[in-house]
Amino acid sequence: MARSPRHFDYQHDGLTMDALLVAPDGVEQSRPAVLIAHAWGGRSDFEEERAQAIAALGYVGIAIDVYGKGVRGSNADENTALMQPLLDNRQRLQARLQAALAAAREQAEVDGTRVAAIGYCFGGLCVLDLARSGTDVAGVVSLHGLFHPPEQYGLPPQITAKVLVLHGYDDPMAPPEAMVGLAGELTQAKADWQIHAYGHTLHSFSKPGANDPGAGIAYSEDAERRSWIAVQSFLAELFP
Repeated sequence: MARSPRHFDYQHDGLTMDALLVAPDGVEQSRPAVLIAHAWGGRSDFEEERAQAIAALGYVGIAIDVYGKGVRGSNADENTALMQPLLDNRQRLQARLQAALAAAREQAEVDGTRVAAIGYCFGGLCVLDLARSGTDVAGVVSLHGLFHPPEQYGLPPQITAKVLVLHGYDDPMAPPEAMVGLAGELTQAKADWQIHAYGHTLHSFSKPGANDPGAGIAYSEDAERRSWIAVQSFLAELFP
């Protein structure tokens, strides 16, 4: 069970962002927290429901925001227009993610020494960038995320966060060669990493209603079930 969600604001680069926090019900002391980074359209019911699911596991779920309070895309063109400036300036993206992390650590429900992050699609890239920036989070999970590194800024000497990547092998947005490239990058950065690839699985496999196989997008009940089990196991390892 989870408590009723509450919102809190935080600032970065002249923008106000809004986060949704859900804490476990009946737990008074601070708890490990898991940030949830959204897909390209901005924070949606999907990420907020994941925050509820995280709270039901006994952690504090926090659905963060990287576009600005109330800023959402309603179609592919709008989503791209919101996402692309942050893809083009990964230092800004990483700083925005660090602002979300700092704000989360200030919340009374959160044990600031025990924080992880998970992300979906664009959010998968976000949490990988959180790890790439050398931020001291316990671990990150990318689900059907994007893999390309911020090459223009180089790599940190070491990624200290544990990294779990849950990936559809047939995802055209991150083909097998990109997955192998990510493995090489994480190895070079001395990360503790895992990549789970699900066969015959496309992009957005965890999102019910995703159904555009021609564009490489499709929900998979099997991959969703398997990936959620993997997330739970990873969090239990991070926060015994």
